[in-house]
Amino acid sequence: MNKYDNMIEWNRKASEEKISKAKSAIREMIEDEEKVTIPKLMKKTGLSRGFFYKNPTVRKEMDRALDLQAGMVDSKRKVLDLAMENRIELLEKTIRELKKENKELKQKNEKQQKLLNKKNLSILKS
Repeated sequence: MNKYDNMIEWNRKASEEKISKAKSAIREMIEDEEKVTIPKLMKKTGLSRGFFYKNPTVRKEMDRALDLQAGMVDSKRKVLDLAMENRIELLEKTIRELKKENKELKQKNEKQQKLLNKKNLSILKS
């Protein structure tokens, strides 16, 4: 074999290793019920974004994983959504209480204004 053939063989092996690494990372994420995304795969494998989009074998594996996970909700997101719903409910309750207090204070203020006006009128008459 000449240098060119050796280089091609080395590149082929490197490519196969990358494909194998990407496929195993995808399968691992599916088994762990972790949402498969390009950024997560990039972080896990150290491979480039373009590799996951351009390599047909890896792209096919990604598409299959995404089809399997269609409708899957990320567990972290589910917890965050639940926390946000609770927070919203608490804030809405606070708003209702503050509106009620505001209404009561306006009524009290109105009564005080009427009393003050009566007092001023009585002072003016006398």
